[in-house]
Amino acid sequence: MSENVIKTRNVIIGSGPAGYTAAIYASRAALEPVLIEGPQLGGQLTTTSEVENFPGYPEGVDGNQLMDDLRKQALRFGTKMISGKVTSVNFANRPFELVIDNGNACVLADSVIIATGAAARYLGLADEQKFMGMGVSACAVCDGFFYRKKTVAVVGGGDTACEEALYLSKLAEKVYLIVRKNYLRASKVMQKRVLDNPQITVLFNTNTTGLFGEEVLEGAHLIEFVGTPEERTYDIAIDGFFLAIGRQPNSGVFASYIETDEAGFIKTKPHSTATNIPGVFAAGDVSDPLFQQAIAAAGSGCRAALEAERFLLNND
Repeated sequence: MSENVIKTRNVIIGSGPAGYTAAIYASRAALEPVLIEGPQLGGQLTTTSEVENFPGYPEGVDGNQLMDDLRKQALRFGTKMISGKVTSVNFANRPFELVIDNGNACVLADSVIIATGAAARYLGLADEQKFMGMGVSACAVCDGFFYRKKTVAVVGGGDTACEEALYLSKLAEKVYLIVRKNYLRASKVMQKRVLDNPQITVLFNTNTTGLFGEEVLEGAHLIEFVGTPEERTYDIAIDGFFLAIGRQPNSGVFASYIETDEAGFIKTKPHSTATNIPGVFAAGDVSDPLFQQAIAAAGSGCRAALEAERFLLNND
């Protein structure tokens, strides 16, 4: 165990909307929580240029500003912030043990709130990062409004990709759905809705090889029928490029103790944030394969803190 040991009644792992909201509630409940900020301070919202659907900001708010506001509010009530990443845990007994940065520090906590989020899967193109927030997005619901009457593309062939294409078709002038295979993996109902929508053009057997533009995204390089005599490359002009190929929950470090579904999302009890380990709770995208919205994450962070408070009242 590290010589730098911190003892607390409550530790929160993650600095997104769920983590900061949990910290606000836990602090106000006099739990004196410690929040481990993780490798991406502020979480996924810091990659979004403007957030328009978070209550309380009628004119919208920059993602970084929103997360900074939440952080300051948590600090105001006494949350202790620790920089670093949880690299191993021991949830076999209370107090729970969390090792930070491979032993640089250790936290012993009577209760834990996991709010480590989920990372969007990307294609791995260098241009994805170049145009992040400037045309590239992994959330149609979050950013679709900015592409009203414009041309966009969605990558993916499952239900999520079809849902996002349909959502965007209500806003954008034209939607390309770029599908690697020669068929859609989505449900039959979803397939029919997409194929029957005149604003959606499905590009089967197609991969994206790159993106282009000056300061903002202007188009995508595509390759069709890879490895066949019909193989060809061409470009499409687009204003937005949406990834819908899944999200990876950041739950791996807890896998030895915490139950997850097949995709890695943490399982919680019905109508609760409680996990299979008494005293350990999960909030936000790491336990939410369905909604994955900032306000939903913040709400679950509130619930997790309230449940942690009740757990400590009954188990101290």
